[in-house]
Amino acid sequence: KDADSSERVLMDMRWGLVPSWFKQDNPSKLQFNTSNCRSDTMLSKSSYKGALLKGKRCVVLADGFYEWQQQSGGKQPYFIYFPQSKDAADKETEGDEEWKGWRLLTMAGIFDCWKPPGEEELLYTYTIITVDASKDVSFIHHRQVRPGKGVAGMPAILDGDEAVRKWLDFAEVPTQEAVKLIQPTENIVFHPVSTFVNNIRNNAPECVAPIELGAKKEVKATPSNKVMLGWLKSSQEGSPQKKENDLPKWTSQFIHTPSPKKTSRDVLQQWLGKQGQPAAKKHKA
Repeated sequence: KDADSSERVLMDMRWGLVPSWFKQDNPSKLQFNTSNCRSDTMLSKSSYKGALLKGKRCVVLADGFYEWQQQSGGKQPYFIYFPQSKDAADKETEGDEEWKGWRLLTMAGIFDCWKPPGEEELLYTYTIITVDASKDVSFIHHRQVRPGKGVAGMPAILDGDEAVRKWLDFAEVPTQEAVKLIQPTENIVFHPVSTFVNNIRNNAPECVAPIELGAKKEVKATPSNKVMLGWLKSSQEGSPQKKENDLPKWTSQFIHTPSPKKTSRDVLQQWLGKQGQPAAKKHKA
């Protein structure tokens, strides 16, 4: 509470926002899904409006996200992410201290703090804001207004440090100005991946490896792909695993089979510790 509003803090949160006003003793009793929040209703729905107006804005970091294209033989998955610079793709990462891989995807989110009745420990939760699909990826998942269902969307992506700074700085950038940042972006790239990713139990580099549609050999070897696969494999080795016993009792039910993290702590800390900004602090919910 006493931190400068421009300071970046890395924190573990549960995906699926639980409003601070929720009175039940267990988050699973929430009657609606709060994993995603549509941008056109985030200032009207009570689940998000209060937190948003109080400046509880966060940035969700990820390698990318998936979208599925309906085809005659089933659904073809695509991996969508920030473009990788040519310099990064051509350079070897092994032994280098500086990160040479693709940019972490920075998605706009809203968070809230919920305290279960009779407990002292807070549960931090978040939702990812969604917008209509950008023109470049709209062919993957054709989006239409459907009666009673509205418009599905892609994550609201904050492109660049300035957009990230404005979204996070709740004291200097008021809500009405910050929400103007929530727009579809065209600065993303994508490639088809194996249906291996369709099984939620699978968490391996093959989930993001590019494939050639219709080809027997799925992985296409290019300098960019080698960088991607090499980084993912090395970052998985020795990744610490979170145990259910280390978590509050009301969060353990949301932890499924632990899986290796694709994004190393060092990469996240590098993103947080930008030159000229206060050093990041790491808190645990």
